[in-house]
Amino acid sequence: MPSPRRSRPFGDLEATVMDRLWSAKRPLLVRDVVDLLSPQRALAYTTVMTVLDNLHRKGWVRRSRDGRAWRYEPVLSRQSYTALLMREALAISDDRAGVLARFVEEIDPEDAAALAAALRDAPEGPRPGTAS
Repeated sequence: MPSPRRSRPFGDLEATVMDRLWSAKRPLLVRDVVDLLSPQRALAYTTVMTVLDNLHRKGWVRRSRDGRAWRYEPVLSRQSYTALLMREALAISDDRAGVLARFVEEIDPEDAAALAAALRDAPEGPRPGTAS
């Protein structure tokens, strides 16, 4: 399934709802999300329902019927979403190599070690200009 098109960042409430969906690791009813948001954020059921409907319309969540209600779950994992944000940030640069070099200079040692391990373990796919 293709990634949803990201036209603008999540709003504050959308980000909070997505966080609850990612943390749940299972599809949630609107009522479940409302309960998970309480008591930090006392929101009306209809407000959460609207946010979930908007996220569905934008392609960030899928839903399935559960009786008369809908169960919602993210289309992408939190890790896939974060990677998408990183690719989008890189895509707007006219100096991708420079951005990557600066990124590596500025990340903490644990993240640098994790990145090195991921690069070392990544399967090598076809590279531009090589036969596949």
